[in-house]
Amino acid sequence: MAIARDGTGLRPAAAALASQVHPVFMLPPLAASWFGAVVAGLADPLAGTVHALAIFAAVYTAHVKDGYVDFYERGEDDAHPMTARGCRLALVGATALFLACLAGLWALVGPGAVLVTLPTWFLGYFHAPQGDMNPVTATVGYPVGIALSILGGAYVQAGALLTEAGAAAAVFLVVLSGVKVIDDAQDYHYDRSIGKRTAVVALGADRAVEVAYFLMIAGLVGVLWTTVAGVFPPSAALAAVVLGSVVALTVYADATLSTMLLVRGTYLFFAALIVAVWYRPLSGAPLPDLAVLGPYTYLATEVVFGAVAVAMLARAGALRRAARTIAVLYPVAYLWDWYTLEVGVFAIPLRTGVEFFGIPLEEHLFMVVVPAFVLGIHETVHRVVPFDDAGRIKTGRGGAD
Repeated sequence: MAIARDGTGLRPAAAALASQVHPVFMLPPLAASWFGAVVAGLADPLAGTVHALAIFAAVYTAHVKDGYVDFYERGEDDAHPMTARGCRLALVGATALFLACLAGLWALVGPGAVLVTLPTWFLGYFHAPQGDMNPVTATVGYPVGIALSILGGAYVQAGALLTEAGAAAAVFLVVLSGVKVIDDAQDYHYDRSIGKRTAVVALGADRAVEVAYFLMIAGLVGVLWTTVAGVFPPSAALAAVVLGSVVALTVYADATLSTMLLVRGTYLFFAALIVAVWYRPLSGAPLPDLAVLGPYTYLATEVVFGAVAVAMLARAGALRRAARTIAVLYPVAYLWDWYTLEVGVFAIPLRTGVEFFGIPLEEHLFMVVVPAFVLGIHETVHRVVPFDDAGRIKTGRGGAD
């Protein structure tokens, strides 16, 4: 009844069982469980501990089953520390632990806690060979597990599904789905060679990368929306800035480096949201009041965003192209702006008062800065050609518009 392939006895068996605890993939679901508990106020630490233990058992089940399928059924892995029998025993043990946790949650909280936790085991057990062969389930399986961990962690504290926990679960589902697509890009050529239809294989390299960044940006926008709506505390917006900065750094990195940065970025994102929800450092603090600049307020914002736009265009080598586009756009924008000001559609109180050709100086600059900023983002994004022959995301002009 050997569990380990490289020896018999307690020590090799324990080492083989421990080998299936992968911290990179195990810690986020556990952190998600406790994040949900923090969102709900952490009223019952015992229930939170039982839920986190259930999530551990579900993820451990996924790791064991995935390793078993990849080595013993598909032959994809070169080695595995556990025997086939050891894998089956580990699955039985992890499932028994999960069921015991469900019983504990039923006793401590009620059947609702069981219903919101139970799907995590099914996600783990059926990840391989069923879920990881479909481009949708292969991409969203792990993010759905994170989302359920957040919802369940909050439920076992509050005895109900909370809006704040639901918003956090949705944000992480979207963001992590984008990260998973970039992660799958590392195995793009291999997966394609064995007929494994990940999102990258199904969509093609170019489109998959676009979808990945769209999902990550959509998730960050979701944080901003829910913060403005009052679902998250004001400091949650800083978490979006943290992850957004990391996402920006990955635009020119290869798939391996991008994945490494994004995984660590999501850890920082998690930490920043926990601080925002638990400590609420900016609650009650007023927004920064740029009106202290008086008549130079509007002008100052244009200088800042204009500088960023010029930097992006210079980096992309697109200053001259952008200048031509803006020159063609300017007459139309000028007429539109003059007319809307003339008929009283809007007013600009915080301006210098300097006018040229019937409109304020700031509006002339606005018609240059905004298109320049848009073009800067466009040129930056579309400089990326997703993959070279080695399966790495590469840079340079290319790709279809």
